[in-house]
Amino acid sequence: MTGTVDGAALRIEGLWKSFGQLEVLRGIDLEVAEHEVIALIGASGSGKSTLLRCINLIEPIDAGRITIEGEEITARGIKVDRIRRRIGIVFQAFNLFPHMNVIDNVTLAPRKVLGQSKAVAERDAEALLERFGLADKARDYPDRLSGGQQQRVAIVRALAMQPDLLLLDEVTSALDPELVAEVLNVIRELAAGGMTMLIATHEMGFARDIASRVCFLDGGRILEQGPPAQIFSAPREARTRQFLNRIIEAGRL
Repeated sequence: MTGTVDGAALRIEGLWKSFGQLEVLRGIDLEVAEHEVIALIGASGSGKSTLLRCINLIEPIDAGRITIEGEEITARGIKVDRIRRRIGIVFQAFNLFPHMNVIDNVTLAPRKVLGQSKAVAERDAEALLERFGLADKARDYPDRLSGGQQQRVAIVRALAMQPDLLLLDEVTSALDPELVAEVLNVIRELAAGGMTMLIATHEMGFARDIASRVCFLDGGRILEQGPPAQIFSAPREARTRQFLNRIIEAGRL
């Protein structure tokens, strides 16, 4: 990632997004430094996933601006495909192409979008698969993989585009509990390597362990944000305390 004058990898200012009469995001302001890992927590429907989809320009915004490394990506006339090359996103549904094996899933975008040769794309893909314990799955098709393996392949596919920013949207929600750890370990390694990430998650213990900063969303706003120790141990807002108490009661923190 190339540095900016103020060190901000991502800046969101006054972001609003509605679906019909439903206001999903209501004035989001957020600044993310290079190499920072931001965990987005909050109840379902609080706006976490929509925020990530707006950052990746999957959803057009109604008001506000989003800037990546000093470039406003929500400005009129911006070429969306060029921006998306810099922002990887992984969803809770793996979205792998079932008719392609793993290596072809991973190399498709680098070859088609970045113009890499097959040899270069496969060399880089094999290195990533080796890094994340998937080297022996390169020629397998998705239906031969476990859910955890499929999600790791989805993350590798995003990394193959060499993104500046990685967005992870509830990537463990569709997994059986025993498969969650292998995906979280991949994300831990990325964080340790300095990848700038925004992670929407219900895995509170993981958010506490990995995040540089935790943002609690409620009703389409960032109600509270701070270091994990502060948010999880001494939240300032009553709504944050209520949310975390319910998580604790459910045995998830």
